Amino acid sequence: MKFRNMSILQLGKFYPIRGGVEKVMYDLTIGLSERKVRCDMLCASTENYPQGTIELNAYGSVFVVPTKHKLAATMLAPAMITKLRQIARYYDVIHIHHPDPMACLALFLSGYRGKVVLHWHSDILKQRALLKLYVPLQNWLIKRADIIVGTSPVYVAESASLQKVQHKIDYIPIGVLPVQAVTEKIVAIKERYKDKHVIFSLGRLVDYKGYEYLIRAAQYLDNSFQIVIGGKGPLRESLTALIQELEVEDRVTLLGFLPDEDASAYYASADIFCLSSIWKTEAFAIVQIEAMSCGKPLVSTHIPGSGVSWVNEDGVSGLVVERENPEALAYACKKIATDLILKQQLSEGSQKRYEEYFTRDKMVEKSLELYEELRKQQNYEYE
Repeated sequence: MKFRNMSILQLGKFYPIRGGVEKVMYDLTIGLSERKVRCDMLCASTENYPQGTIELNAYGSVFVVPTKHKLAATMLAPAMITKLRQIARYYDVIHIHHPDPMACLALFLSGYRGKVVLHWHSDILKQRALLKLYVPLQNWLIKRADIIVGTSPVYVAESASLQKVQHKIDYIPIGVLPVQAVTEKIVAIKERYKDKHVIFSLGRLVDYKGYEYLIRAAQYLDNSFQIVIGGKGPLRESLTALIQELEVEDRVTLLGFLPDEDASAYYASADIFCLSSIWKTEAFAIVQIEAMSCGKPLVSTHIPGSGVSWVNEDGVSGLVVERENPEALAYACKKIATDLILKQQLSEGSQKRYEEYFTRDKMVEKSLELYEELRKQQNYEYE
């Protein structure tokens, strides 16, 4: 196997997994190590998780270092610096995941001389004060990286921070294993919403998800539709008040936190998956490809500079509408639900697009290709 002697380190973020970036890191670590490619993951702890080493298999481990402080929504884990200095020399490639100032500082201080892949998941958009302090280090990282990859071609092509380095830009679409749901749970959900067109959405109840607009869309839908939103977050109370104010309690349900098994059942049971996000903070939306793995037609919004509407190709895997437009969301959902031929076409297109671009195997394969190219460059430099 030509990749067997390669050694990779995924660097950044947190354990246990709490978001999309960590999921990508973990899935790459699992996927590569299962192919007998040495791949480890170095990250900071969350939720008071104990530090230490987790052996995933014979070819992969997770190194968890303690988080000491939180500053401007950034976890500070000085032990990451010490640990990386100890282990960096053992890796052919360090694959660092951005944005993560702590990981970037650790790499800067590590003395590592090997190849670096910078995975640009998103720009820093909210923490403006942090960005001002971080810009010099971020610029160093952009220059230091041998290759910079995004999760979609759109995001990295349009990022203001990457305009001068387009010559070393590529992309690795996020890939996931297909969602597997328990039959009994699917049956129970279908019975609960019998004779309804179920519109499912899943995510944290925060501003950029645009749930206000999805709830307002219920005003333009009759009682044959049911919007169900899974997830917890700081907007739970205000969104509940909005549902009551609009008198759409019979058409909108906030499910709260959903364990993976329950979320899988809702994906499988729904007629349509809707992503109502409104800001570029939503750079990709893994929930879209999870729904696509179930062959669900999507309704999503067009967010300038984001990869969301690249993932959901308009007219192929779903429909893309104007953001912050409840009526447009409702119209798209009605169009899919009432046009059975269109619904079937989009369902088939969704499944096909998932299999073509967004499986975990595809993500691992593309990563391996880039690593091998970097190793060839390194060998050439040493000749």
